[in-house]
Amino acid sequence: QVQVAESGGGLVQAGDSLRLSCAASGRSFSGYTMGWFRQAPGKEREFVAAISRIGTSTQYADSVMGRFTVSRDGDTVYLQMNSLKPEDTAIYYCAAGNGPFASDAEGAYSSWGQGTQVTVSS
Repeated sequence: QVQVAESGGGLVQAGDSLRLSCAASGRSFSGYTMGWFRQAPGKEREFVAAISRIGTSTQYADSVMGRFTVSRDGDTVYLQMNSLKPEDTAIYYCAAGNGPFASDAEGAYSSWGQGTQVTVSS
């Protein structure tokens, strides 16, 4: 089973950009749909973005549409985050799933990383 690990989190100011990376180990990412989720303090984990197995389709939460971009290149998946807002502060998780299509459902993903903290100050 593929293992995933996120990196790239940090502390930024509102309006700044940040790029998160998700790297594979154990197996290649090539056969997996990849998703990004986040969990803010005191809140449930929520969907952020996903990209299909072959990268031809993507899906975004309404709250990040137009600001975040998910992409994949070999065994790395990226989440480019622009125009960051304080409400984007959360732990961001990468996840791998066996389905062919981008999905916003947590149940579609079987492998999860440990998360990377993103903090946006106002």
